[in-house]
Amino acid sequence: MSPLLELDRVGKSFSRGGLFSSRRIEAVKDVSFALPAEQPEIFTVIGESGSGKSTLARMILGIHAPSAGAIRLLGRDVASYERNAFMAQVQPIFQNPFEAFNPLKQLDRYLFMTAQRFGGGADRKAAQALADEALNQVGLSLAEISGRFPHELSGGQLQRVAIARALVARPRLIVADEPVSMVDASLRMSIVNLFGRLRDELGLSIIYITHDLATAYYISDRLIIMQKGDVVEAGPARAVLSAPAHPYSRQLRDAVLTPDSAAAFRDGPSQQTVHAPGAKR
Repeated sequence: MSPLLELDRVGKSFSRGGLFSSRRIEAVKDVSFALPAEQPEIFTVIGESGSGKSTLARMILGIHAPSAGAIRLLGRDVASYERNAFMAQVQPIFQNPFEAFNPLKQLDRYLFMTAQRFGGGADRKAAQALADEALNQVGLSLAEISGRFPHELSGGQLQRVAIARALVARPRLIVADEPVSMVDASLRMSIVNLFGRLRDELGLSIIYITHDLATAYYISDRLIIMQKGDVVEAGPARAVLSAPAHPYSRQLRDAVLTPDSAAAFRDGPSQQTVHAPGAKR
């Protein structure tokens, strides 16, 4: 059986500079990993700002084409998919929920459009049923958000609506790029726990892009750590973060640990969030 997702020596470079002076920047270098089709998991990509993790996410989502290597979904190159067929299998969740929605558009319209486009909601009644089911999976309901605009919800509620919109399509994979960094600290763990429940109950795989080492330790099955475009360490999440082998991985962990947060790596994270150096707060 083909992997759900396979990255084979993927790289991405960009040109920077003007007409007479330009240089190539390698944002991602020779990254390979695979997610099994038969076993859902939370696969985490950890790195500080400039590590290449968000560029990697955009390539997986088909927003950027790789400069080298190949990305395959269920054995087929991502570039060979018709866009709607690809988005029915892979859905994104972005960092800032307030930028994910038009402030002048009612939130339920996004859910209905996704249901009709990707989820098989042929008519309004079917679309409403799919939207309500997805909202229930994230602890909301269609009655709660019907007719409401983004500014009428809290950041945590709005990020849950963004997750529900992804779930309406009934995808095999979600790519979540820093999904808790704009959410109040008291709500971060509820969203991270939601990802674990979606994996366990829906059989959904999630690529979790983050600089938050504590939530990565707590929820991830496997992870990679990136530095300046390179994968410097990979493996089971708790094994890597408890006893990192690469000097950069040790530096990354030691730079963010305090006596209070050290317990997160033994027992799971508390309300305190551990950040990678250079990450935005």
